[in-house]
Amino acid sequence: MRQLPAFALAATFALSPPALPRADGDSSRSDDPVKVTPEGEKAIRGALAYLAAKQSPSGAWAGETGEEQRYPVAMTACALMAFAASGHLPGEGEYGKNVAAGVRYLLSEVDANGLIGESNSGQYMYFHGLATIALAEIHGQTSDGTLRTKLEKMVKVITSAQNPEGGWRYRPISQDADISVTVLSVVALRAAKNGGLAVPQKTIDDAVAYVRRCYNERDGGFGYQPGQGSGFARTAAAIYSLQVCGEYDDPKVATGSRYLNDHFKPGDRWFTYGNFYAAPAQYMIGGQTWADWYGKVAPALLEKSQADAAGNTYWERDLDGSSPGPVYSTAVYAMILAMPYHYLPLYQR
Repeated sequence: MRQLPAFALAATFALSPPALPRADGDSSRSDDPVKVTPEGEKAIRGALAYLAAKQSPSGAWAGETGEEQRYPVAMTACALMAFAASGHLPGEGEYGKNVAAGVRYLLSEVDANGLIGESNSGQYMYFHGLATIALAEIHGQTSDGTLRTKLEKMVKVITSAQNPEGGWRYRPISQDADISVTVLSVVALRAAKNGGLAVPQKTIDDAVAYVRRCYNERDGGFGYQPGQGSGFARTAAAIYSLQVCGEYDDPKVATGSRYLNDHFKPGDRWFTYGNFYAAPAQYMIGGQTWADWYGKVAPALLEKSQADAAGNTYWERDLDGSSPGPVYSTAVYAMILAMPYHYLPLYQR
């Protein structure tokens, strides 16, 4: 199997500084049994303070380790999604300035053709996908015209990069595909579509067909590419891909969800990256499935949280040695813990 990029070794509305949403949530899904605990709220607050302190003057999150520093676009996209998941938008809320600066940085990195990412890495469709997701989610909540103009170009890069199999690969032009790049692409397209941007239905249909080909009947999981063995992160990416493409009731989503439950193991390789998709996938299933998942993942995250000298919350690599560093881990885990707040449009059906 080809390895994931290093970053994945493995995303309030008041004028005065607001509190986080109440622990009982601010939800359009009144039937959601999951609530953020006081301990979880404290960790989220601390994590956002940690991330804010790590932002560079350019607006980017340049990272704390050598691995993170190689991927400022990816780190910035993940940090922005963590803030957005707790209701912080450009110019609005306690961290409105931080979010606005991060958005400006990402927009400044978009070239004339709409491509963003560290092109010299050879895997820059990962970064393009992550940045598109972050910007599309913020656009969906702000309807910023400046964002929309660049997003339209970024979406066009994604739709034109889909290969004949219906999936995506590391570069904009490719003859093969894999589930890890495909999920980023389809999630980005869904986020853009939620914000009112045009996405061809054929692009979605072809992506669904590719993801389904990665399914393994023998264990209910999904492989990195068709015919390959199942894995936790691959299965999480696949069933989330199907859901964001509208295939909520596909039987493969249910079997994939069971596979995730059977293979949930903090400390495993790709734990952080896998849960970046597993958590929203189980969330979109909802009900007891989501309650059981959050009831497992939240305590696992809280148990390994740490405090820096300022008392802010962060995570090292205790849960996943393949994580590139604390900015990435902290952003992803804060996002997961904050999901019961129901702010991100992407996490709604």
